Amino acid sequence: MDERRTVKVSKYLSRHLRHQPGRIGLSLDEGGWVEIDTLIAAAAAHGFPFTREELDHVVAVNDKRRFAVEGSRIRASQGHSVEVDLGLPPAAPPPYLYHGTVARALDAIRAEGLRPMDRHDVHLSADRETATRVGARRGRPVVLSVDAAAMHRDGHVFRVSANGVWLTRAVPARYLRFPGGR
Repeated sequence: MDERRTVKVSKYLSRHLRHQPGRIGLSLDEGGWVEIDTLIAAAAAHGFPFTREELDHVVAVNDKRRFAVEGSRIRASQGHSVEVDLGLPPAAPPPYLYHGTVARALDAIRAEGLRPMDRHDVHLSADRETATRVGARRGRPVVLSVDAAAMHRDGHVFRVSANGVWLTRAVPARYLRFPGGR
């Protein structure tokens, strides 16, 4: 499977497993799961056929492990804008987590902190390198440090997805460290 096809199938899966399952007639269960055969049939019926082998390839090679497969079911690991309960237990975070963004977002972040926007949770990375890659998707990256230990002490709940992304409802600005100071 060539790289262009891999990316195309991956984006299709993300769109329909995270944001718009109803667009192709899918109903995710409460945990975000759908039968793989149902997904493949729905995609084909809506003009985007792909094989089980292509799906397995996309799941296997995705460096961010965006998708999880259990038996005959698949779901997105996190990032949903539709209501799902991933069933992730609370977890104690490392002392610091990181968030990749771009300079144009900094004024709003300084004023409001990090908000989930159209997702359920704010996504945080365990290392600066990953946060840099995340921020670079939207332009020149800026990496913010999150005092996760202080947040956790103050009662904020963290969860970690199967692919290592840390999730929390919001990050108030007081827990953020900006490059060059506040």
